[in-house]
Amino acid sequence: MESRRSAGGHRMFEADSATERLLLVRRLRALGLGLDSIIGVLQGERSIDEAVAAESARLDIEFRSLGWRRAALRAVETAVPAQRAGRLALLAAAQDGGAAHGCLQRFWWRMLAPIPRSDIDIYVGWNVPEPPADPSVDEVVAYAELAALAADPEFNRAVRQQLWRNQPELIRNPRELYVDVGELMTDVVPLVSEGVRPHGGKELDRFVNAHAGARGQCDSPNFREQLLLDATDADRRIHRYWALTGQFLGARITVGQAHNWVYNALAHSSGLQQAE
Repeated sequence: MESRRSAGGHRMFEADSATERLLLVRRLRALGLGLDSIIGVLQGERSIDEAVAAESARLDIEFRSLGWRRAALRAVETAVPAQRAGRLALLAAAQDGGAAHGCLQRFWWRMLAPIPRSDIDIYVGWNVPEPPADPSVDEVVAYAELAALAADPEFNRAVRQQLWRNQPELIRNPRELYVDVGELMTDVVPLVSEGVRPHGGKELDRFVNAHAGARGQCDSPNFREQLLLDATDADRRIHRYWALTGQFLGARITVGQAHNWVYNALAHSSGLQQAE
C-alpha cells in the first residue's frame, strides 16, 4: 500500500489507496477502535500501534470497572436482608474502585498537610492499596469501607490527632517532623515483623525527641505525658482502617502497625493501658 510519512513519522495513505484505506478501517473497527482513533491513524496523527495500545488501555480500565460493578452487585444480592440497605449505601458512596482509591489518596493528603504532595508520594504509595482488578464480594465491601472511613470527619480528626499529637500549632517545621518520624517508622517495621514486644529504648526516645524538638522542647516525663494526652491511637476506627488495609497488602507491615508499636511502647513506659 503506497503511503507517505507525516511530520511525526507515521504512515499517511494517499487518496488513490481508497480500497486499502477502507480495508484498514474495517479491520480497526473489527478490533473495536472508535472513529476518532481510526481517523487519527488515517491522517497520520498516530500509528496503528499507538491506536491499538490506547484502546487496550481503555479496555483495561473498563474491565476493572465492570469487575467492581459485578462484585458490588453480588455483595448487595448476597447480603442478609437486615444488612442490605446499609451495604447498598456503602457501595453506592464508593462508586467504583478508581473513585474509592482517589478518596484514600486525598484522605492522606489532608492528614499530612501542609507537607507537599511530592514529599508524601512514597508514603501514600506504600500505605494505600490499589483496588483489586477483579475483586471478590468481600474485597469490594472492605475497600468501600476504607473509603467510607476516609470520608468520615471524626475519623479524620482522630488520625490527625494520632499523627501530629497535641498542640500541633507549636510545630515549627512539619516537614522535618514528618521525615524524622517516617525514618523511625521504617526502623520499627522490622521489630513489628519479628514480633518484638513494644518497649522503651532508642526507638521510643527518637519518637519523643522528634516531637519535642519540633516544638522547641526537650524530652521529659511531662512531655511524654503530653504526647499521651487525648491520644487517639486506641480508636477502634483507626485499628479497623489498618486491619482492612492489611487485607490488601498481605504480609507487608503498614505504618499503622508501626505507629501502634511506638504508641504501646510510650503507653507502657508511662504505665498506661496499651492499644490492642
